[in-house]
Amino acid sequence: MMTGFLVLHGLGGSTDGHWQEWLVHSLKNEGRRVWFPQFPQWDHPVKETWLAVLDQELRAIPADQPLTVITHSLGCILWLHYAARKNVRTVEQLIMVCPPSEHVKKPEIQNFFPLPEDKTSIKRIAKQSMLILSSNDPFLPRDEMKQYFAYRIPCFIFPEQGHINTRAGYGPWPWMLHFLLEGSLEWPVL
Repeated sequence: MMTGFLVLHGLGGSTDGHWQEWLVHSLKNEGRRVWFPQFPQWDHPVKETWLAVLDQELRAIPADQPLTVITHSLGCILWLHYAARKNVRTVEQLIMVCPPSEHVKKPEIQNFFPLPEDKTSIKRIAKQSMLILSSNDPFLPRDEMKQYFAYRIPCFIFPEQGHINTRAGYGPWPWMLHFLLEGSLEWPVL
C-alpha cells in the first residue's frame, strides 16, 4: 500500500497559497491519499479541541495505511502533545517545519505550552523524523532552537527562510514534494 499523508496546519490555517495547501493538491494530483484536517478557531486555537479533532482524523484513517505526517508551526506542537500521550498511532515518517518557541509572544497559542516533558515520544511513534528550521524564523530565534534539539531527531536549518510560509515566499515548495515522493534531499530538476 502506498504511503498516505497527514498534513497539520498551524495558527491561522494554511490556505490562501500556503505551501501546505499546495502540497495537499500536488500529492492528490500524484494519486496519493491525503488528509488535511481543518482545526477549529484558527486564530484562537485550543489545544484540547485540536487534539480531539486530530484523534478523530486519525481514527478515520485506515489502521494499515502507512502514514507520513507533515506539520507546520503550531501543528508541530500539536503533534508533540499527541505523541506524548499513551496508545497513539505509529507513523512511518514525521516532518516538522518551523515549530515556534515556547517563549514566543503570541498569547493565542500559549495554551499549547509548555512542551511535553517526554523528549523520546517522537522516536517512539515515528520510524523516521526530521525537523526543518530557518535561521531567521521570527517565531524561533536561533538561541531558542535548542528546545527542539532535545528531541534528538535529524535537523536541517535552512538559511534565512523566515517562517517558511507565504510571507517568506513559500507557496509552491517543489523540494518538499520531491522529498516526500522520492525520499531525496537533493533539489529537484524542474
